[in-house]
Amino acid sequence: MTDQASGQTQLAIIGAGPGGYAAAFHAAELGMQVTLISQDAKPGGVCLLRGCIPSKSLLHIAKLIYEARDAGGWGVQFAEPNIDLDALRSWKDGVVTKLTDGLLELCKRRNVRFVHARAQFEDSHTLRLQGASGPVEGAPERLRFEHAIVAAGSLPAVPGALRVEDPRVMDSTGALALEDVPKRLLVVGGGYIGLEMGTVYAALGSEVTLVELTDGLLPGVDRDLVRALRPRLAERFKSIHLNAQVEKFEPQSDGIVATFKGQGIEPVQTFDRALVAVGRWPASQNSGLENTQVKVDDRGFVQVDRQMRTADPAIWAIGDVVGEPMVAHKASREAKVAVEVIAGNKSEFDNVAIPAVVFTDPEVAWCGLTETQAKQSGQPVKTARFPWAASGRAATLGRTDGLTKLIFDPETQRLLGMGVVGPGAGELIAEGVLAVEMAAVAADVAESIHPHPTLSETIMESAESLFGHATHLFRPKR
Repeated sequence: MTDQASGQTQLAIIGAGPGGYAAAFHAAELGMQVTLISQDAKPGGVCLLRGCIPSKSLLHIAKLIYEARDAGGWGVQFAEPNIDLDALRSWKDGVVTKLTDGLLELCKRRNVRFVHARAQFEDSHTLRLQGASGPVEGAPERLRFEHAIVAAGSLPAVPGALRVEDPRVMDSTGALALEDVPKRLLVVGGGYIGLEMGTVYAALGSEVTLVELTDGLLPGVDRDLVRALRPRLAERFKSIHLNAQVEKFEPQSDGIVATFKGQGIEPVQTFDRALVAVGRWPASQNSGLENTQVKVDDRGFVQVDRQMRTADPAIWAIGDVVGEPMVAHKASREAKVAVEVIAGNKSEFDNVAIPAVVFTDPEVAWCGLTETQAKQSGQPVKTARFPWAASGRAATLGRTDGLTKLIFDPETQRLLGMGVVGPGAGELIAEGVLAVEMAAVAADVAESIHPHPTLSETIMESAESLFGHATHLFRPKR
């Protein structure tokens, strides 16, 4: 255990999200003395406490509501749902509590010391620990360490023009609190947070208006995948405006008055609530990093190498604070790399297929190289697409609007990337990750037997289509 009296620890970890606690647990398993420091009272970080887990809990409810409505077209009629917000919040919070309590128990079993405090670097081997109202009970005011890992995560980005001191203007954390179901909800931002939370509120009964600054939803994501998502969102949202922006908010007694700029959008509208979801920033400010040798770029990201080392020999950094993509599973992998290097083992972050999932309906998932990225870089690729209209399993689900897409090297036929849009896409993408990391070629995927009837068959048949003999898809020979 950490020597509490002298305030010494072998490894200090700042931040207890999926990167921080993964690093702490792995380091403890390797025999290190570990102190895990978090500004939250329990471990879990943004992902567990106010991000991935609570949002997916609510998205599961939204999925049930939409599936019940869709069933009407198959001859099964359900009454409109009666939403008990108190019970819904309680269930969501219960999921979070169960998981955070589990992490606390794992800290105890692994002899990881968990400290609820704010940590600031005084120098390259010293942290100052402060609670909300001063020194932390049972913890030293200063903690000396041999090594440190910065896993501070990220914060919601709110442009200056949209910063309004009114609880009706929410960031993602406020939206997840689910204080009420507003009749009129404005969502600013067509990225994954805006689309996911818009989906939840629309299912619960809000009239959702979404505005996106660029010319497409999910900027940067393969357009083939987004194309299948857009129609269902258009059915569920009141309106979607692209190439549009909010110039200002004005809180009024009857709502939040938003002034817009863009074609085809009414310039002034009133909403009961507004969600600002335009991205996230690394939480590197006010951490005392300037008192160390750590280098931070002009966007606030901590600069690291492939071993997650910073410019300071005693400090490593992982997760959102080191750059995109800001996803929990990347942070967890980086955590293992950092700890292995600290332990003196050979390791580096050499993964080429980091999966991403947008948990809308349909889900959108991708990994490795996308066709969009290939076009931007001029890299030649071959693409193979399998529309779910040709999938027996998709037909039984009444969801033939999906698509599976594979990206291959044209000469070697090595799989470089995969994209899926449709129900369960987030579960299917793992096969693509494994195939890309294992350097599988088209024949490997095409000749691997997939169970019938399943959505996973679309991966096999997509690969088969590269050779012109997908069983359920006919394409005339050229």
